[in-house]
Amino acid sequence: MFTGIVQGMAEIVSIDKRDKFQTHTLKLPGALSQGLDIGASVAHNGCCLTVTKISGELVDFDLMQATLSLTNLGELEPGSRVNIERAAKFGDEIGGHSMSGHISLVGEVTEVIDTPNNRTIWFEVPAEKIKYVLAKGYIGLDGCSLTIGEVEGNRFSVHLIPETLQRTLFGERQVGDKINVEFDPQTQAIVDTVERVLAQKAMI
Repeated sequence: MFTGIVQGMAEIVSIDKRDKFQTHTLKLPGALSQGLDIGASVAHNGCCLTVTKISGELVDFDLMQATLSLTNLGELEPGSRVNIERAAKFGDEIGGHSMSGHISLVGEVTEVIDTPNNRTIWFEVPAEKIKYVLAKGYIGLDGCSLTIGEVEGNRFSVHLIPETLQRTLFGERQVGDKINVEFDPQTQAIVDTVERVLAQKAMI
């Protein structure tokens, strides 16, 4: 389980590409690697991956074909950076919202609006999935727990403060970038339940 509070960014040092399989080696400095064990879960851009090897600050993670094709991790190259969050522990402060690390889909940045003290980013998702995006609700974007601003058609916005821009990749995101999206599971469950109940009533 993760909370959506990104702890920092880490650079991909190398990628070992094999048939429908990759191993990413990341440099996790300082607290990002402190106390880390093989088998631990670490979120990369919101996607839960398992530690397979540790050599000082260099840490390996294996990615299967499904992960490579269904997330933005398959587009990365050595030198790319990812948002990092270590798995939550019992007793940790929950500053964001509960996230599983299982990506729902990949969205796209369609507009970036910069102002002196914050940045607004608009994202596009498939029209049939926008029902899970509710204004003022929660959403996970590249592992960040964020509050949804406005919703228009199949687009939605988030407003980002300087701390978020400095700590995460959103400070450098541009139009056309692909973003991992994890819908809030409670919102998704409520929407699906209401749709199912209404469909059953319509059949009576």
